Amino acid sequence: MPALTRTCQNCKSSFAIESEDFDFYKRIAVPPPTFCPTCQIQRRFCFRNERSFYKRKESLRGEEIISSVSAEKPYKVYAQKDWWSDAWDPMVYGREYDFKKPFSAQFRELMREVPWPALTNWNATNSEYCNYTTDNKNCYLLIGSDFNEDCSYGYMNFHSKDSLDQHWVEKVELSYECIDVNNCFKVSFCQNIRDCTESVFLFDCTNCHHCVGCVGLRNKSHHIFNEPYAREEFEKKFAELRLSTRSGLEKTGKIFAGLRSKFPHKFADIYKSVNCTGDKIQNSKNCHACFDLLNEVEDSKNVIISAVCKDVHCADHVGWGGELVYDSIVVFSGVKNVRFSAFIRSSQDITYSISCSSSSDLFGCVGLKNKQYCILNKQYSKEAYGTLVSKILKHMDEMPYVDSNGAVYRFGEFFPPELSPFAYNESIAQEYFPLTKSEVMRHKLAWREDDEKQHHVSKMVEELPDGIAEVTDAILDDIIECAHKGQCADQCTSAFRIIPSELQFHKRLNLPLSRLCPNCRYYERLRMRNPMKLWHRACACTGTVSSNGAYENTVSHQHGSNKCPNEFETSYAPERSEIVYCEQCYQAEVA
Repeated sequence: MPALTRTCQNCKSSFAIESEDFDFYKRIAVPPPTFCPTCQIQRRFCFRNERSFYKRKESLRGEEIISSVSAEKPYKVYAQKDWWSDAWDPMVYGREYDFKKPFSAQFRELMREVPWPALTNWNATNSEYCNYTTDNKNCYLLIGSDFNEDCSYGYMNFHSKDSLDQHWVEKVELSYECIDVNNCFKVSFCQNIRDCTESVFLFDCTNCHHCVGCVGLRNKSHHIFNEPYAREEFEKKFAELRLSTRSGLEKTGKIFAGLRSKFPHKFADIYKSVNCTGDKIQNSKNCHACFDLLNEVEDSKNVIISAVCKDVHCADHVGWGGELVYDSIVVFSGVKNVRFSAFIRSSQDITYSISCSSSSDLFGCVGLKNKQYCILNKQYSKEAYGTLVSKILKHMDEMPYVDSNGAVYRFGEFFPPELSPFAYNESIAQEYFPLTKSEVMRHKLAWREDDEKQHHVSKMVEELPDGIAEVTDAILDDIIECAHKGQCADQCTSAFRIIPSELQFHKRLNLPLSRLCPNCRYYERLRMRNPMKLWHRACACTGTVSSNGAYENTVSHQHGSNKCPNEFETSYAPERSEIVYCEQCYQAEVA
């Protein structure tokens, strides 16, 4: 079919459906969407709560547990070990399909009857307070992170050890406050680096060691603010920076930020990949408008935070063998042909289902394991299943669900956000698409007020010592005021405590304690990364200098003294101040 332009039901902006998109829709047997890709992402994100934890009674034994579903919600919640056990049967909640009600209304009723797992945290060893994780040991408050040991306060950390406050890192050790870092040892306050050791404040560096405040270096050592030093002189200058103190870190960080703004940034971080557009993509091919593809993603579009999958469109958190997945979230471990679903693993031919595993041929099911040919958790024969599904698809078109904003949900759209068990500001939608309470109310979505704080601050932020050497174990008994004092939009907890492993870590690395609570630290790292959005731009290289005159090229580029003719899709918005170069101009400067 020829390309088509539609107006999004939600944001009213126009979006294109390309001819090749129709080929995918035909393969997976869905109609084209009526929501734009951005609104599709936002809608799915409403169903994933990563960081809001609550104490509540679990619904099976009445024991107190930690859950991502708060106690006042009309949902049953089981402890994870019970949810995966044979202590209950999700099939007892099965019901007949009612052709007098829209499908989504019936599915909401089922969601509120079938128990939810309190957290998603598999094979944890002394790592109870983690979510969407597997195989962690001695870890605390890790989110979406796997195969780590002795790590805390991290997001998307993998195969790492003895590290704190990390964001999208793999194979790091003894590292602190890093973003998009791979295979590094003892690095702090670094972003977009690989194979570096013993360094502080690096951006876009590879194979560097004993460097401070450097940008765009390759295979260097003993540099400070991109200037080389002999080893003895480096150690002297390093000591003068006083990086074991908060004041020394802040002063060095400001100089580093100024230097960072004067160097060219590559238009996109796409590594060892072919025919890809987006950002943070590695070892992938034929992927377009995709973000945070960890490894081996193929033939996909509008996909984020995924790995080892192919033929995926408009989906996120997909991986490890996923194939033919559309408009779904958290789908992994050998899935195929999954549509409009969430939290699916080791399954195939799944449609409009949530929290199902090791199953096939499910439609509108919740919490099923090792099942086949089920609709609304009720068992059917193969023939009856096929016949009824065909009737339901027709019914969804004839009697669509209309949400409180007037958006129409026929077959072909993910669940309405108002079906989510989480308020908007509890979900990751708030992190990537932040809205004020009044904006959420205007969209007629749920908003959850913060619980009343019961803590009593014993140490004001101004009372924290400047240097780590002055901190004693007595601080473990303190409730410390967050520097944001609950006045920011970062789900600030207003106060926080230092855990023993955290204090030991800071003393080991000789780094001062943070003055922010874990939530505020997380949001500051999140803002350091580019948005999951693309703009069409031209290379900022004008021949010998950048277009703003801040950077002078060190070598001649292939276009000589003329302005670079290259254009590209980039996650750097046009109004931003960074100098953005195309691949060829960037490589000429940093190689």
